[in-house]
Amino acid sequence: MNTTFSPIETNKTKALVINALFVALTLVATMFINLKLPIMGNGGLIHLGNVPLFIAAFVFGRKTGAIAGAFGMGLFDIISGWTVWAPFTFFIVGAMGYVAGLISEKVPGKRAVVYSMAVAIALIIKIVGYYFAEVILYSNWIQPFGSIPGNVMQVVIAGIIVVPLVARIKKRVI
Repeated sequence: MNTTFSPIETNKTKALVINALFVALTLVATMFINLKLPIMGNGGLIHLGNVPLFIAAFVFGRKTGAIAGAFGMGLFDIISGWTVWAPFTFFIVGAMGYVAGLISEKVPGKRAVVYSMAVAIALIIKIVGYYFAEVILYSNWIQPFGSIPGNVMQVVIAGIIVVPLVARIKKRVI
């Protein structure tokens, strides 16, 4: 029996484990650390699921960020009674993770500024994506404005937590 692993197999296994870890962290942070805002319509949900999403994107790249966001928050929607949101979340939050990771990989400059820019672009993706998702679900162009404060708060809070920490995390991991 061959007990040695090729570097390719080891890298695939490592990537699988890291992706699974960040899917789980995103799911747990979304599920157990959240607050529903009592604002018009859906109201918005503030949670810390964006923290592991941004860490995954900034430390391990766009693919891991997309997987963590799409599957972690999509699973949250499915198992927590927000099932109708799952397809929208899968694409919106997956895009957030992918774009944040892409910006952190490709844009030169001071890392804190680049990470802040990535968080800002992810915020735009979230606001626009969920606005149109609510328009589709509720057939109303006004009601979705009630969710914007929650979306802004959750991404800004995640950015405030992640941007100062990610450089230290990256040094220890890589």
